[in-house]
Amino acid sequence: MPPHTALGTATARAEGPDKLSGAARYAADHTPPGCAYALPVPATVPHGRVTAVDTAAALRLPGVLAVLTPYDAPRLGPSDDATLQVLQDTAVPHRGWYVALAIADTPEGARAAAEAVRVDYAAEPHDVLLREDHPDARTPEEAGGFPAHRERGDPDAALAAPVRIERTYTVPPLHNHPMEPHAATALWDAETGRLTVYDSSQGAGTVRTALASLFDLPADHVTVVSEHVGGGFGCKGTPRPHVVLAVMAARHTGRPVKLVLPRRHLAATVGHRAPTLQRIGLGARRDGTLTAYTHTVTTHTSRVGEFVEPAAVPGRVMYAVPDSRTTHRVVALDVPTPSWMRAPGETPGMYALESAMDELADELGMDPIELRIRNEPAVEPDSGRPFSSRHLVECLREGADRFGWAALRTPRRDGPLLCGVGVAAATYPVWVAASSARAHARPDGSYLVEIDATDLGTGARTVLTQVAADALGVPLASVTAAIGSSGLPAALLAGGSAGTASWGWAVHDACTALAAALARHRGPLPPEGLSASADTTEPAKRKPPYARHAFGAHFAEVRVDTVTGEVRVRRMLGVYAAGRILNPTTARSQFVGGMIMGLGMALTEHSTVDPVHGDFVECDLASYHVPVHADVPDIEAHWIDEDDPHLNPTGGKGIGEIGIVGVAAAIGNAVSHATGRRLRELPLTPDRVLAALG
Repeated sequence: MPPHTALGTATARAEGPDKLSGAARYAADHTPPGCAYALPVPATVPHGRVTAVDTAAALRLPGVLAVLTPYDAPRLGPSDDATLQVLQDTAVPHRGWYVALAIADTPEGARAAAEAVRVDYAAEPHDVLLREDHPDARTPEEAGGFPAHRERGDPDAALAAPVRIERTYTVPPLHNHPMEPHAATALWDAETGRLTVYDSSQGAGTVRTALASLFDLPADHVTVVSEHVGGGFGCKGTPRPHVVLAVMAARHTGRPVKLVLPRRHLAATVGHRAPTLQRIGLGARRDGTLTAYTHTVTTHTSRVGEFVEPAAVPGRVMYAVPDSRTTHRVVALDVPTPSWMRAPGETPGMYALESAMDELADELGMDPIELRIRNEPAVEPDSGRPFSSRHLVECLREGADRFGWAALRTPRRDGPLLCGVGVAAATYPVWVAASSARAHARPDGSYLVEIDATDLGTGARTVLTQVAADALGVPLASVTAAIGSSGLPAALLAGGSAGTASWGWAVHDACTALAAALARHRGPLPPEGLSASADTTEPAKRKPPYARHAFGAHFAEVRVDTVTGEVRVRRMLGVYAAGRILNPTTARSQFVGGMIMGLGMALTEHSTVDPVHGDFVECDLASYHVPVHADVPDIEAHWIDEDDPHLNPTGGKGIGEIGIVGVAAAIGNAVSHATGRRLRELPLTPDRVLAALG
């Protein structure tokens, strides 16, 4: 790497050569001597109870070591997450719930054993379909950690405005599908009572805490390593059943055990973005000034644990509107437990809000960019707090100039192709959480920083070396970062776009303290070098007087084929205001990756729950269509130089999630602009487009 120290400089990934050469080791790449293999058996009924498990045929197969069932599996300790209480009783809360675990000498043996297990059930009536008028729908206290209901003024009265729209938008279940499936390799040392686990996780420390409780171990007897992780998008943000089963199998057999979930298991096992039915009402004066905003979200959760997609929350920060009501309703169904997926809340919620803003602009005969600018708030609407920085207007205006917006406002036709453009705003909150770090100066002139951060492929490892080199005032090539192990200083998991801001703060403080220690030191360093530590618990927990958010604007140009109904996105542009960009190379990759994920949400990605069998029909990548190279258009990502002193020492806002927010709305708005027809249910598949075109 080049010998510079400055943050904000484009820098190649530190681990790039290891990944290209295959030297980087992921969870499933660890194969200790004597390693056995495990594979769980999913339930085949949508609701009911296991009445018997016949393991005889499986146990007769060569190389099969054991088959654990709810009747004989080791008992687990307490956990805040009921999805981790696997094989603890005979209840089947949804299809795909694990009801047995096969363990064998080889992966093929484990697969054969799992297929040979016979399970009898007492099936019970099930309910898996979400609908807005479901009799069990209720308003919870919280949605994603936010108040589920917020109301200001009298929105119902304010909706009686000169211009009023009320619309319903639908987002189907979506699945994270990271490139690397969930995997764990567990090693149990019976003599010392110590456990080592290599896990594909967004936070090794979080997994360690859960395993220590479940298996009644002191936390310092558990080491979890997540050095390299092949993506997560939220579904690896909390421990999942695979790691519990791997440890259970290792303790039962006395051998190391590796467990890799088949991709077809992921839809029912590791969380998903819950479907949302969203009703939005907007009232405005003739000049476009908003008078009222209502947003009601209906979504599902499981009967195992409650997770409510907070889709109405982003609207609380977006526009200046005096009277508003945002509320969430949830229905517990016989479905897998939903969970975090890239920009939870903001992704589906901003699709609905930004689509509605476009429809309001049509009603007003106003340019949709001008409508957004006209309703720019001076302070955060719901809280009244000033923004630490807010440059949404600048993003919209610069994006319009770069995209050539003004010249494209007239829809056009090219033979059977209808051409149009769309715009949508984006937002994501700034989160910072407590983390700790250590920094070491070695006698040979090199430096090491240690922190239990996780690099999901985002470039976090690289950026942390840049933060360290900058604080130390040393060449970047002299610094290495050790991350991804619960044996390192405790830190926030990788999630909420809070990783780099939180980890970077701790690394900055540790390196600043080390630099001061080096300045005081006289003579050569001792053989063990010098070290310094930092813990940001106190400063990170202070509640700031500011509303802290990143903002952005998305632009899309589409062509709609009137013969086939196919939508092709020709160009996409994102312009962001996300604090200080610490590494343009990795930042651009994150922005573009989010935009591609939004493209999939808009055009191809969806999942449906089979009402008879109760499972997700699209449970593999042959049927759940993520964008491939041929689907991805010309994409540009730019950013506003933003100096926000109210964040953290590095001045960075999270960028991992804002790239997806608003993309689906921009594409949907472009399709509406091209066709003159509004589709309000994602994805915009050819059958729906043709039906709309008539």
